[in-house]
Amino acid sequence: MHIDTLKNLVVDALEELKARDITQLDVAKLTEVTDLMLIASGTSTRHVAALAQNVVEKAKAAGLGPLGVEGGDNADWVLVDLGDVVVHVMMPEARTLYDLERLWADLPSDSGAIGESLERFQERASMS
Repeated sequence: MHIDTLKNLVVDALEELKARDITQLDVAKLTEVTDLMLIASGTSTRHVAALAQNVVEKAKAAGLGPLGVEGGDNADWVLVDLGDVVVHVMMPEARTLYDLERLWADLPSDSGAIGESLERFQERASMS
């Protein structure tokens, strides 16, 4: 599936259940793991789970099963890995704490510095 088609499918699935603050990050030059990250907020852990489940269901209906789903029914952060697109559905508090938008924006485009930046991020996250 073309990445723009997949992105639109995910955004539609998120908007269908009223996700908040949907953000797109192009990380293709920063990592080989994925090309695009979509981040959205839910209003409760139930809402976060429902949003992620809707993304999974819409992807499966389009013939694309997720490579993985991390998080659960009472999680404040659920990750859906669709290969070229990774979806983070988070409670606003978790989104503020981990600040993925700033993390990925601050990463330099050379791989050696990326490792250093990720280590600093992990240290900061473990201190909270």
